Amino acid sequence: MIHIRDAYINDLPAMLQIYNQAVKTLVATFDLEEQSLTQREVWFRKHGERYPLIVAEEEGEVVGYCCLSAFREKPAYAGTAELSIYIAENQRGKHIGSSLMAEIQQRTRELGYHAVISGITAGNAASVKLHEKFGFHLVGTLREVGYKFGEWHDVHYYEWMVSERQIS
Repeated sequence: MIHIRDAYINDLPAMLQIYNQAVKTLVATFDLEEQSLTQREVWFRKHGERYPLIVAEEEGEVVGYCCLSAFREKPAYAGTAELSIYIAENQRGKHIGSSLMAEIQQRTRELGYHAVISGITAGNAASVKLHEKFGFHLVGTLREVGYKFGEWHDVHYYEWMVSERQIS
């Protein structure tokens, strides 16, 4: 059974493993080199009350994580957050993303956000399906903005207006 909870610093090695697998094999992130534990510790510390970082745990093992981050640094953007979600390679297709998404949307409402943005690299049908299931809508595409694995990739931006009805 999947348990969703706040991430703790001792979850970082498992989250790093999930992230680095994505760096090596997917265009879901445009990092080109695996991250170190020190680099991810800096990232981890940017999260907290306003920017929750949650994990999905199964039988004591972290199998995915999701977070909100600042969308932009200027104060007028304070009501908007950017969402990221990563699932362990061997755990995809088990509805872990849906469990994480439902929890992060609830927290988003409680924190009083107005909008949430997700950038999804073209071709990531599973991520698009997940976001659309939870009420995100395509709002724009940046063409060929990331170069990885020898090709240029488009990024589709999806937005969820927090006041809209949640789909579960």
